Order: sequence, then C-alpha cells, then structure tokens
Amino acid sequence: MAQSPRNLAQSPHTQPALAQIRPERVALVHDWLVTARGGERVLDALCELFPQATVHTLVRAPGIASPRIEGMRHVTSLADRVPGASKRHRWLLPIYPLAIEHLDLTAFDLVVSSSHCVAKGAIVRPGAVHVCYCHTPVRYAWDRTDDYLSGSSPMLKLARPAIGLAASWLRNWDARTVGRVDSFVANSQNTANKIKEFYRRDARVVAPPTECAQFEAVDRTQPGGDYDLVLGGMVPYKRVDLAVRAWALLPERQLVIVGDGPERLRLQQMATPNVRFVGRVAEAELAGWYAKARMLVFPGEEDAGIVPVEAQAAGVPVLAFGRGGALETVVGGKTGYFFDDPTPEALAKAALDLDALAIAPRACREQARRFDRSVFLREMADCVELALEQRSQHR
Repeated sequence: MAQSPRNLAQSPHTQPALAQIRPERVALVHDWLVTARGGERVLDALCELFPQATVHTLVRAPGIASPRIEGMRHVTSLADRVPGASKRHRWLLPIYPLAIEHLDLTAFDLVVSSSHCVAKGAIVRPGAVHVCYCHTPVRYAWDRTDDYLSGSSPMLKLARPAIGLAASWLRNWDARTVGRVDSFVANSQNTANKIKEFYRRDARVVAPPTECAQFEAVDRTQPGGDYDLVLGGMVPYKRVDLAVRAWALLPERQLVIVGDGPERLRLQQMATPNVRFVGRVAEAELAGWYAKARMLVFPGEEDAGIVPVEAQAAGVPVLAFGRGGALETVVGGKTGYFFDDPTPEALAKAALDLDALAIAPRACREQARRFDRSVFLREMADCVELALEQRSQHR
C-alpha cells in the first residue's frame, strides 16, 4: 500500500530533511480567508500536509473555510483590525504589503506561502526556508490590471485613478521582494512561465488538488444533461458575461450559473430568461450540480483552474477558452473543446460543436485523476523536501 501523503512529510525514510523540521515550527501564509475558492482548497491540502502548522492571513472571516482550516491555529495581520475588513478586503490592497511584512514569523523554520497577492512577500527569519506555492503573480499588478479596472460601478469609476497608481506601486514592491522566496512552486506551466517572465525565477509545477472521489460518485455513464453549467466567482476576468451573452443566442438551451461575486447584479440585468443564477452553494452540493450538466462552460483565461478538473472527474466535458491553464487540464476533442475567439458568437457555436463530439464520461474521469489531491500532497512534499535540501547544501 502506498504511504499516505502526511506520512511522506514526516517519515525520515522518505523525506529526511522535512522530517527534521519540528511540526509546530511550520507556518502557512495565505493572503486572505474570506471566501472558499480554489486557493482555499490548496490551503486545505497544505493543512493536511502540515497539520500542526500555524496559519497566517491578512484578513480572516471565521467560519468561512473548511473544517480542517478552521481547526488550525490562526494569526491575522494588522489589516484585520480595520472595521469590516473581511467584507471590504479588496479595498485594503494598498496596506497589504506593509501588513504581510509585519507578520511575525521568527518562531518558524519552514514557511510555505499560498500566494496570489502579497503572501510571497512575507519576511522569514535568517536560516528559515520559504517555499511559495504561487497561484499567479499578482494579476492586478502585472498582466490583468485592465480586467480589474473595467467594472461599471460609480465607486470604481471614482477610485480608478487611485487603483491604477496602487497597482503600479504594488508591481514594484512585488518585484523587489522576489528574493524572499527560496523556492517557487507554480500551479500550472502557464503560471511558471509568468514567474519566469516577471520574477526571473524558475518554478516547479504542481497542479492544484482535486477531490476526484467526491465527483466520481456522480452517476454518469453516458453523455448528456439538462443544462450547461458555469461555476465560479463572478469577477471580471472570469468572463461570465461572455457566457451570458452567448446563451442569449441559444434560447433553446438553459445555462445555470453557480457562484457569486461583485459582477452578479450586472450579469443578472443583461441575462435572458434561459439563464438561471443559483448563487453560492455548499461544497457538498457541487457534485450534484455537475451531475445534471451537459457541459461545463469555462469562458475566462485562468492561470490554472480546479473547476474544469472537478467537472471532468464527474464525467462532464469542458468547453473552455483556449488560453491559460485550461490547456493543461482539458484534452481537446477527448475531454472537452476549446474556442479561440472571445466573442458570444464563437462561444455559442463552440457549444454546439462540443455537443456533436459526444465526449465519453470515462475519458473525462481518467484525465481528472492526474490532478487528484493525493498527487498534489505527494508532489508538494517533494518540493518542500528539495528546498530544504538545497538550503542545507548552501550552509
């Protein structure tokens, strides 16, 4: 029987350098804990790998995360003292670099950051090892600033000049703090390429964890379904608006949108009657929504993306924009279909093209198993072990 991932991190026979780290002297640093999305699933897996670690976050909304995360020791930054911080965390961006630098990590020999914003800039004590699991270099500072400034709310229009200046300052800070990380781990080759371009650093790729068994339980042996599905946060870069406009051209098909976010009201106002908004659902309910879906529609460019893997684990094909991390998780013509032109017309046509392929649920599930949680835990333990060994060799 294969050894469990947790034992991999603790057994001196398989991970000698990691076994020498006292479990309570491990810190996990995560940007914020105010939602339960893909980044928090990575954090949950890291908490399994390091169950006696202390979790450090900028801002935290207690009770929002998984039971495993909630059961850890928690430390929050000075940003968490701002009234209403967990509900307005996006507006606190200008103080986050200062807040992350003021986290006290002097008691820890190993720091593993889970970073899509500033967590990678945490300051560790001399001699400690810092491994950064990078979801993306800060999107709104490097390559996706326009996506975050493109909303139509009056408040955003007033704040746009200040946000632009903050993004420029954050980009400079982000570049200056690259040296605080001993080893980068990227969630996809797409992200590894950005780390190379923006940070001038190499990164090993470890795909985010997917609970394949949870979704494989879906009773699906033949292609088909009752509706097309979009699942995820409603923020501009995810391009849910593109799906809403495309399904206006497909009035005979139903589109179900599961999730929530600042774009929801605008999307509901533009939607046609065949588009249904469900809102946020519990983790335990996700498999049920995949079960009756004809396809998952993934219209934005993501750095990696757990949702397409979940869909495939449930035997559901994926219709994805042909850029970013989806190219690494979906096999065109076998487990899904790609569209290249980000227009409603191209997306609507691609939905019909995917229908004609009759993708086999079994092929989807086999592809998803390559990204199972057990794979993440094993490979992440290996990355930490390598970083510790390299630090030891340079002493």
